[in-house]
Amino acid sequence: MKKPLALLAAVLLCAACAPAANTTPAPAESTATPSTPVSLSASSGPQAPGGTVPATIGITWDQASKDAAADIAEKAMADFARPGVEERQWANDLARWLTPQATADYSAVDPANIPASRVTGPVTLSVDESNGYAVMAAVPTNAGTYTVQLLRTGKDAPWKVNRFTPPAS
Repeated sequence: MKKPLALLAAVLLCAACAPAANTTPAPAESTATPSTPVSLSASSGPQAPGGTVPATIGITWDQASKDAAADIAEKAMADFARPGVEERQWANDLARWLTPQATADYSAVDPANIPASRVTGPVTLSVDESNGYAVMAAVPTNAGTYTVQLLRTGKDAPWKVNRFTPPAS
């Protein structure tokens, strides 16, 4: 019986020594004011204070842009769909078609895990006429149709693959 009593005494002693809880109500919320105007997206306004919307003049879709995008999508997919190629050779061959981010993303891919081994038909593009910087390409392969995202930085800039998306299972 002495142990529980000693334990209770120790708990009460610790509770008596502990600081009291703060019972003062929290101050009312204040409204913060930004030091600079809120940045808007590119289509709605500047992305940085004093910035301007990027110029899209000259970045329109013409047949040459469509042909170039389809050509790059097909060539990139042909280099991607080579599961029998040694990893380093596969990555080096594929890198010429890729954005810097895609090069980093696909550098660790083992080509032996890619189910496609060849392109089997013509590329079809899904073009957003208001966006001359990006396009999605459907590339048929012997493992199904892959979606290839292509980007460019300007009208005369080359198309680069940013992502290969395998067929839906």
